[in-house]
Amino acid sequence: MNLFEAVLTRRSIRAFRDITPEKTLIDDIIDASRWTPSWGNTQPWNVTVVRGEKLNRFKKESVRLAMSGAPAEPDVPMPEKWPSRYLERYRDVGRRTLSSLSIARDDRKERDAFYLRMTELFGAPVLVVLSIEKELSLEYAMLDAGAFIQTLCLLAHEKGVGSCIMAAAVRYPGLMRELFSIPQNERIVAGVALGYSDGENPVNTFERVRVENEEIVRWVDDDSDGP
Repeated sequence: MNLFEAVLTRRSIRAFRDITPEKTLIDDIIDASRWTPSWGNTQPWNVTVVRGEKLNRFKKESVRLAMSGAPAEPDVPMPEKWPSRYLERYRDVGRRTLSSLSIARDDRKERDAFYLRMTELFGAPVLVVLSIEKELSLEYAMLDAGAFIQTLCLLAHEKGVGSCIMAAAVRYPGLMRELFSIPQNERIVAGVALGYSDGENPVNTFERVRVENEEIVRWVDDDSDGP
């Protein structure tokens, strides 16, 4: 698999097989991810890898908190509102995801069950948590952390390991600090679920969409129209 193929075929996995990737494989993926570029080579990311009983306990406690109505308190808040074009893209992937599982929009029971599976990381056997020190500039460090996550996901895909970048994984940072010994001076920014994809589950095979170049690319050169 070359890099173009990895970028074009990697997708978010929302159903994992009950097989845990070898520790050496995850180590190799993270070791290569260290070479992600960062602003001024600051390499601001801290990486916590969780699996086994600690991860199972985290999933159970997360479900308990969600079912009790405990408010999410992520270190990096979710956006409260979106410009309309981004909101529509966000809603579209939600519709496609639920539709692939034949979950009707008005089927509250099945929708809630799906969201609980999300809280359980869709059954992923490995969770990678990215954190950055609080004294760092959030904007620059988040850009670098995002680049690290992209590298991680593409390398994992090349090795046959599926991934899902999840805000839902970091809704309860207090629980994560308690279970995973993440220091108080680090801001938990994202979680990446890792594992082998359940290729027979339709949630992993529905058609994905992206906007066309014309919507996002602005060329400025001698061939461009302009004043």
